[in-house]
Amino acid sequence: MEKIKIAIADDNRELVGLMKDYLNLQPNMEVVNVAYNGKTCIEMLKSDKIDILLLDIIMPYLDGIAVLDAIKENDELQGIDVIMLSAFGQESIMSQAADYGASYFIMKPFETDRLVVQINHIMNKRGNKPDEPEVKPTKEDIITNIVKDIGIPPHLKGYSYLKEAVSLVLEQPEFLNKITKELYPGIATKFDTTSSRVERSIRHAIEQAWTRHESVDHISEIFGYSVAHLESKPTNSEFIAMVADSLQVENRENREKSH
Repeated sequence: MEKIKIAIADDNRELVGLMKDYLNLQPNMEVVNVAYNGKTCIEMLKSDKIDILLLDIIMPYLDGIAVLDAIKENDELQGIDVIMLSAFGQESIMSQAADYGASYFIMKPFETDRLVVQINHIMNKRGNKPDEPEVKPTKEDIITNIVKDIGIPPHLKGYSYLKEAVSLVLEQPEFLNKITKELYPGIATKFDTTSSRVERSIRHAIEQAWTRHESVDHISEIFGYSVAHLESKPTNSEFIAMVADSLQVENRENREKSH
């Protein structure tokens, strides 16, 4: 079985070692090379056949953006999908990385099993992962897809808080009636922050989706509401309920199709 060829570029040698060891344990993956700075990374990409590059944004000599630029300008490197790794959620940098062709962003620290899932999803989407059945998306994957589809940037703190809120409401719908007393505090505890910051960050994330008119049109298609109904930006609880309801309807439809 041909394996997914992975390269890692990060100046954190301990993290590189952990990722390399974990990914090499996967039956369909192989870390073929690593680099600890941007300059070496570009040389590595030119010498090795790579499917996926795990790329840190902040590195010596050349940063991750410069590496993305080099990939973009080199026709021979166009087939590489890049997963950006970053400990900083700076909106301008993330937007620039997306413009330069980054496939996905993962904020540090992260779980290595989530990295494996994302690599498999990218390869499935690309349609050239050999001899591997398509990975069945998890609940978190489904929530992630709809939140991203709505137009909320992944680097915003509210993006993660919103996903967690939807997940909790899907498990316990009564949280919608206790959003201030239980939902926000629960999310705050998980992410080591405060309830007020959770509330503000989710509100900011929703505002980002509503600032673009074309996004509202797209959101109306996702939720099945009229554009006129969505002209007024929903509250946090209304929006969380909309996403949760949409996923519940989708799950019911999928179950009905399977019978």
